[in-house]
Amino acid sequence: MVARDIIVVGASAGGVEALIELVRGLPSDLAASSFVVLHLPPDYPSFLPEILSRVGGPPATRARDGEPIVPGRVYVAPPDHHLLVKHGRTRLVRGPRESRHRPALDPLFRSAAIAYGPRVVGVVLSGMGSDGTAGLHAIKRRGGVAVVQDPEDALFRGMPESALTYVDVDYRLPVREISGLLNELSRSPAPDESAFPVPEDLLLEHDQMTQKSDAPDMDRYGEISEFTCPECDGPMWERHDGGLLRYRCRTGHAFTAEGVIEARSEELEQNLWSALNKLEESALLSERIAEDARARGYERTAARFEQKAESDRQRALLLRRMLQEERPDTAR
Repeated sequence: MVARDIIVVGASAGGVEALIELVRGLPSDLAASSFVVLHLPPDYPSFLPEILSRVGGPPATRARDGEPIVPGRVYVAPPDHHLLVKHGRTRLVRGPRESRHRPALDPLFRSAAIAYGPRVVGVVLSGMGSDGTAGLHAIKRRGGVAVVQDPEDALFRGMPESALTYVDVDYRLPVREISGLLNELSRSPAPDESAFPVPEDLLLEHDQMTQKSDAPDMDRYGEISEFTCPECDGPMWERHDGGLLRYRCRTGHAFTAEGVIEARSEELEQNLWSALNKLEESALLSERIAEDARARGYERTAARFEQKAESDRQRALLLRRMLQEERPDTAR
């Protein structure tokens, strides 16, 4: 009997609390190997393995590239590296960011689905955005089990709600109940893997992440779109994963449609703040020129630059008011 002995877990905002609760409830002799991704800034020191090791449950360790996978251990992705799994070993890569994150949930979930198929249990916990949804769908396509923290139980409900919206989730539970479920599933038989062949698009995405393909045939992935990648400005290809609309560029950056909107909104705001700064600088410089011209007796020149300074200040004021208005939370 082959058991469901590969557990992949992902979280973002509010995820430390959820992960502590989850790992605390797992038995120290858990039959499965567990892999954890938490969104972190690339230069942020992570103490998550030490934190999880102190709460009880299976021992947690910082994942290392190429190390053997051992049952009853929790492997935690280090900052600025995607954690992947292959048959019997972990892998760390600095591949393209997905959903603007590295590490991201989707590459881990996808790699586990490819390598272990029905033996995988995927878990999405608290977080903003939609990372993990495509990966959870990949796990389901390969016969695995999808588990999502109840959004009502999550500190940030965006990621759980996205998964519930677009994936045929098997279990929706408070995090305190997920631990017991994982223990049960780790001892239950998995379906025959031959009934769930690896889809070609999953292999293409995995090859991009592991740098096996220098110039992938993106037409195998989907239809080319009119949108450009928020990360590298290259063309993006579009596909539907179930009901989830996704985009991927040639270099490997990947987004949900919601993620593209979030990235563009952030880019637009940065450009608007830059424009505000330039308007205010222009107003100050025009005033300086006007003062100098008046001191030299050039009244018409002084009046012209005073008028320009006032115009720039009015436009800057309107732009500042617009930037400071309340806007909808696109991260849910």
